[in-house]
Amino acid sequence: MRAVALTAALTFALDQMTKLAVVYGLGLIQLGRIEVFPPFLTFQMAWNQGMNFGLFAGDAVTTKWLLIVVAVAISAWVVWWMRKPGHSRLAQVSGGLLIGGAMGNVIDRLLYGAVADFLNMSCCGFENPYAFNVADIAIFAGAIGLVLFTGEPKPPKGTPSKTA
Repeated sequence: MRAVALTAALTFALDQMTKLAVVYGLGLIQLGRIEVFPPFLTFQMAWNQGMNFGLFAGDAVTTKWLLIVVAVAISAWVVWWMRKPGHSRLAQVSGGLLIGGAMGNVIDRLLYGAVADFLNMSCCGFENPYAFNVADIAIFAGAIGLVLFTGEPKPPKGTPSKTA
């Protein structure tokens, strides 16, 4: 469980530090766009009131609180699930990534009413109109990791195995 907590804390801190550094430190909030390594990496300011790609961004207040409740509920469920014995280190890190990313976006919603997105990546003639942040990457990687690295938990050492 320590790996879950440590990964969540580090992910949350990295997400919030990058948002503060880029959005406020580099002045992206005023500039709107900074070409870092075009077209591969651009900082592009976007306030996302919905989910990924701006889904469900209609009623800002209702959506804000609904998404906060959903993120906290999913994070609490992942904590509960990861407390069960037998999860691999990769599963625990995946759970921590998801929790840390979700809490990073929850803090944005509480402080600003929307999530601060600023990373924009395009390549090979494809111009990506969407921006995302470190929390979004962590949530995606964590969810994929939970799918790949979890399954039937192994019983703790010394526990007799089930027989058919």
